[in-house]
Amino acid sequence: MEELFALKDLLLKGDIAGALVLVEELEEMSRDDKISTISSYARILLLHLIKQQAENRTTRSWDVSIRNSVSAIQTKNKRRKSGGYYLTPEELKMALEEAYPIAINTASLEVAEGRYEPDELEQMVDRTQIIDRAFELIIPSN
Repeated sequence: MEELFALKDLLLKGDIAGALVLVEELEEMSRDDKISTISSYARILLLHLIKQQAENRTTRSWDVSIRNSVSAIQTKNKRRKSGGYYLTPEELKMALEEAYPIAINTASLEVAEGRYEPDELEQMVDRTQIIDRAFELIIPSN
């Protein structure tokens, strides 16, 4: 909120260059917030995909969580007014890659009632396949 008051002050003073710098900072802050939110949902999505693959089964709860995470990522990534997306497909794939270690760590507490350490669980699942599946759910090829 403080930034908006500063922006208003700069505009009232006629400092367009300063106002544009502040607008760029506000845009970056907004984008960072979107990326953080998308990453949080990506961790949840990957967690349940890891559990599905590791346990070779699914539950309604996991399926709903996967659908909700995909929907939230799609919604948060879409620019409402200007159209387009906050993250390109390449950046989205990178966000999934970055979220994967946290998802594995969390899944190690849940798969087989926490029987496996993260490195053991990682050996049991196919990282590439899980990330590719998450990406396909978020950005369907059709």
